[in-house]
Amino acid sequence: MRTEKASRATEPARDCSLCPRLVAFRTAARARAPEWHNAPVPSFGPGNARLLIVGLAPGLQGANRTGRPFTGDFAGDLLYATLTEYGFANGKFAARPDDGLVLTDCRLTNAVRCVPPENKPIGAEINVCRSFLSATIDALPNLTAVVALGRIAHESTVRALGVKPSAHVFGHGAEHAIGRVRLFDSYHCSRYNTNTGRLTADMFRSVFAAVRAYLDRG
Repeated sequence: MRTEKASRATEPARDCSLCPRLVAFRTAARARAPEWHNAPVPSFGPGNARLLIVGLAPGLQGANRTGRPFTGDFAGDLLYATLTEYGFANGKFAARPDDGLVLTDCRLTNAVRCVPPENKPIGAEINVCRSFLSATIDALPNLTAVVALGRIAHESTVRALGVKPSAHVFGHGAEHAIGRVRLFDSYHCSRYNTNTGRLTADMFRSVFAAVRAYLDRG
């Protein structure tokens, strides 16, 4: 892993070179499917949102293909349906970036912006990409709540907020007050987690019900 001066940019460049392993994987993917996005996936949603949702990384045939977070794979089906139910999205989700879906008071991003091999970023990649997560958080002036999807997203978010993860342990349904935001934890809405019963639709909805209640109180 090369050490380059961290940027305060909220989004990496299309040909970001910070993580050699991810660059090689991305380059190979471009050769196989040149019509796909195959680049760092930018955040999605309004810049004045009070809620930020942090996922792990783009899926190979999901966001890496379509260029929009959680678009093109099962995780997006559950996430966007839940966001719509709780008033954070409007329009019809059709699993493509031109479906016209609009997020309301909500922004989506990932802890790692490029697709990793086997959907498993390594620690150095998570650490390097945190500069973009930190900048994204800082660039949201109305940010009040964050939902972390999975332990890696949770720990990277906690670090981006300037706190040690040991002070805020991940747990589905857990809530953490950190500075100006409340962090809500959820298991990731992946097909694996739902197929194994680790995460049910009701469990997932309960997190967003808590977020909606928190924002409505504020």
